[in-house]
Amino acid sequence: MSARAANRNVRLADDSKPTAEDGTRALRRGLDLLDAILAAGRDGLRVVDLCRVAGLERPTVYRLLTTLIDCGYVARRGRFHYTVGGRLAALPQRGESTALAERLKPVLARVSHACGDAAFGVVRDGALSRCIARQVGTHPVQVLVIQVGTRQPLGVGAAGLALLAALPDPTVAEVIAANADVLGQYGGMTPDRMRILIRATRERGYSVIGNHATRGALAVGMAVHDRDGEPVAGISVATTLARMPRERQQLLARVMREAVQTLLPKGL
Repeated sequence: MSARAANRNVRLADDSKPTAEDGTRALRRGLDLLDAILAAGRDGLRVVDLCRVAGLERPTVYRLLTTLIDCGYVARRGRFHYTVGGRLAALPQRGESTALAERLKPVLARVSHACGDAAFGVVRDGALSRCIARQVGTHPVQVLVIQVGTRQPLGVGAAGLALLAALPDPTVAEVIAANADVLGQYGGMTPDRMRILIRATRERGYSVIGNHATRGALAVGMAVHDRDGEPVAGISVATTLARMPRERQQLLARVMREAVQTLLPKGL
């Protein structure tokens, strides 16, 4: 082989290696797909739609979608649609929390009026719960365990526990692992104890938890789903241990369920 041919082969081999420009282009294309999927909302987009929006060929779109799915940013919906994945769905979107809070407030008001105790609404914020709404009751003793804006590990309060229990097992495992080092600060909570409470919540259909987020209090919670059946929020009622015998826990669960079904018949 001549020196000229050998040099040409070396150049071809070098040219085949990914460059910084290639990486930047792939990243931009992936972000373009993600922007399109975010803009499409809950229904998502088909591959043919993504090809048209991004101006890319099917093999490229499929390759980028595989990476986005593996990283949790995109999820497959049905056989043909792609929508926002769990990693993004767990993040609060601009204006979303305010809208959810406004829709939850009538539910909390009805529940609180029926029982006289404080009612709370939370959403998931990664591995945490975040209180977005609170309704103070009429009973002389109010147990205001959290206030609007309070963040704490998902599952240490009744609303967060109900929401956590409604999530898929892999997500539950991720949340517990992320919070493992701080759970002990909440009444001696442990990952094993959290798993027991999640199993009990799923069997019962509502959560019951006490002496973890707030000492001397006991709360009952329930998950609230969106129109697609996905758990997006949790509501709860908290009061003193003396006001929470088992019969009243069951009553409060019925009150919350009826309020959600009546005021949010199509979900959040």
